[in-house]
Order: sequence, then C-alpha cells, then structure tokens
Amino acid sequence: MKKLLSTVFVSLALGACTYTQAPDLASTDSSNTPKNIIMVVADGMGPAYTTAYRYFNDNPDTAAIEETVFDRHLVGMASTYPARVSGYVTDSAAAATALATGVKSYNGAIGLDVDKKPVETVLEWAKKQGKSTGIVVTSQINHATPASYLTHNESRRNYNAIADSYLDDGIKADIYLGGGWEYYIREDRSLVEEFKSAGFHYLDDFKDVNNLPENKPVLGLFGKIALPWALDDSNEFRLSTMTKAATKHLDNYQKDNKGYFLLVEASQVDWAGHSNDIASAMAEMRDLAKTMEYLEQYVNDNPDTLVVLTADHSTGGFTIAADGKYEWNPKVLHTMQRSPQKIANKLAKTDVTVIESSKLLNFSVTQAEVEVIKQAKIEGAKLAIEYQALDKNAQKLVKIKPSVKNSTYVAVKALIDKRTNSGWTTGGHTGIDVPVYAFGPSKDMFKGKIDNTDIAKNIFTLLGKTK
Repeated sequence: MKKLLSTVFVSLALGACTYTQAPDLASTDSSNTPKNIIMVVADGMGPAYTTAYRYFNDNPDTAAIEETVFDRHLVGMASTYPARVSGYVTDSAAAATALATGVKSYNGAIGLDVDKKPVETVLEWAKKQGKSTGIVVTSQINHATPASYLTHNESRRNYNAIADSYLDDGIKADIYLGGGWEYYIREDRSLVEEFKSAGFHYLDDFKDVNNLPENKPVLGLFGKIALPWALDDSNEFRLSTMTKAATKHLDNYQKDNKGYFLLVEASQVDWAGHSNDIASAMAEMRDLAKTMEYLEQYVNDNPDTLVVLTADHSTGGFTIAADGKYEWNPKVLHTMQRSPQKIANKLAKTDVTVIESSKLLNFSVTQAEVEVIKQAKIEGAKLAIEYQALDKNAQKLVKIKPSVKNSTYVAVKALIDKRTNSGWTTGGHTGIDVPVYAFGPSKDMFKGKIDNTDIAKNIFTLLGKTK
C-alpha cells in the first residue's frame, strides 16, 4: 500500500508504534482441534477503528503504511443483529449472548433466549469438559460481555444479582481479572470474602498481577467499577498484562492437561465510542493491539491454541475524516498523556489559559480554542443551574446530568476531533457488520461472511458439543 505524494502526512515518528514482525504461524495445522481457545471481544470495535489504528500506528517516515496485527489475521466479517424483537441494532448484552451461546436474543439479555430461558454458554460447556476457564476484562467483571459467558439474567442492569450469581450459581471460572469493587464488596454482602473462603487468591493491587499462585484460583479486582482509561492508567497496556498473567496461570492450573477457555474483552473501546472520544479510543486500540501481538507469539509457542477476535458491534458511528475534508491527522493523539476526560476535569476546576491547556493536552492550542473551552464552562454552569430548578420527574428525562465537567469534556473532545478531523454520527451503537480475526488451529472455520452466532456454534463444535 503506497502513500500518495499529494497527501499531507504527519512528521512525528513514533518509536512506540513501530512495526512488529509477525511470528511464524505457518506451522499451525488449521485442521486440528485446539486444546486452548482464547476468545477476544473488542467491545464496540467496528471496522473504522481497526482502519484508524493502522494510520495511527503508521510510521510517517516510511513510504509504506505498515500492516498491523489486525491486518495480518483478518479472516471475515460477522453480522451483529439481535433477535427480531429488538430490530437490527444490538446492544452489548444481546451480542455477547449470541457470541457466547450461538442464540439470538433481545437487547439486555444475559445468557437467555427470547423466552428468557437460560442457554448454555461456551465457557460453561468448556468447564463441563474439564477445561480450566477464565475472563480478563477492563470493565467490571459483571458487565454485559463477561456476564453473558458466565451467567444468566433477564437484564444486564442487575449488576448485584449478576455478581451474586458468580457464586450462587456455581463458580465457573478459575481466574477473573477486571474491575468491580462496588459490586463485590458491599454492605449487604462481601463476595470477595466468599471467594476467598472458596479457596480463591484475591488481589486488588495491579502490581501483584504478575505474581499469581500456581495452585489456587484467582480473583483480581483493580477498580471500583472499571479500570482507568488506558491513557490514565499506571500501565497503559493493562489488558495485555492481564492477558499474559491469565494465560500463564491457566497453563499451570489446568486439570489433566485438558486445556482452557479464556474470554478477553477490550471493554473500553466501546466506552470511548459512546463518548465520541478518539484519543481514548486509539489508546484502547493500542492496548488491544499489544494484547494480540502477545497472543501471536503465544500461539507460535503453543500451536495447540486458537485465538478468535471480533467485536460485538460498532459504537459511535466513528468516521475517519469529517466535514467534507479528505484527511485524517492522528499526530496530536500520539502526544497526549492523559485522557480527554481527565484533562476536562482539571480544566473545569481552573482558569483556562493557553499555557495550561497546552500543558494538559501536551500539544499547542490556540487562543481561539481556549475561548471555546471557556464558553463551554460558562454554558455548563448555566445548564447545571437550570437542571437543579427542574422537578425530579423532569430531571429523570435528562439523559446526561449537566455540569461544568461534562461541558468541558465535550469541548475538549471537539477540539481533538477538529485537529484530527474525526467524525461521529451517534453516541450509541450502529448496525454494521464487524471484522473477524483468527489464528491457530481451525482458524478457517471463521472465514468469510458469517453471523455472530456462528462463532459460538463453531467453538461448541471444537469443544466437542453436538446438537
């Protein structure tokens, strides 16, 4: 793929985004049944995200646009529509239920069919076959995607009930890594203590994730709800780090050498999409790419392992280029060291100046851009006062509670969108097909145009389940 001479390119070369040579996976026999299956769900990652990451990752000092780990393993596309009762556009729960069970359901369903009857998941079936199992997520571990593999509930919003079910309905995983203190350490019940009583090793300090005991199951919770944005975390590659820890643990913990099933979710690609936050989205994609590069090497060293990556849906209607301009400029995204949300929170509490804004964003801003942020703060304060004057019923109709912080966040994101020329059509999901990636034994089962339910059906087949 050659760059056109007429295109204007960024001049900053990024050592952190250099091309990584793919391990030699040619020796992997795709006709064999894998011992280990690693299912990766990049929540909200439609095709625009992987394309954008290619350009974000590009070295502008070379003539070619370097391929990414995603480019190396693309095998097909999957449709994402839910059960007919919910139309054509899925939510994360219905999509995860389809990916986990092979059954279409209604939006909000966790491991249930349209009649609200439990449907067996690939993780549950793998556990029954004697395999070890685990989940690694950057959201809370009882969020829609992990929950759809681990339990059954009529609504994804029943967070406490879902958390309780991880114990009450039988422990189904040997390692859980993610967030969720709010749900697992409650006044009415300490699920953490119950997991510990069940023999689990518990950790809540991320620094300890690389020192897990080999002979005990593990519960690791590293946030009140989710982990921080990748841009704000002490380890920007926290998904990759947790995935390494989980695969190492499952290698040691598996029973009778029967292998394992591991769910990995890049949860916050979706959250960045909902927020229309391109800076956070690319940082989350970078963490996901690092994770997939690790898994490439893992499969090279463990050729009996299959890795499948897809998205549950696309979020935000993200567009590379906006407003009729034929360009996308990711240069400023590389300089940022904080999430736009964190930057906005700081600017909301201080005077907005060119010096302070440039310092926080880590690139030079103009006085005109500063004035827009100042005006957003004024408007946010005004809207917050008007909101407080509403009665409670009227307040319930307001989707996002107005505040100076929220208005500042919108202004900061708009500034970055303008600099990069990024576009968005919605704060919700879209109904487009999503890419499917696979490598390892039996990867060809996931080729071509498939449905999201086919992914689960194929995994069930590989796990020895017949109709």
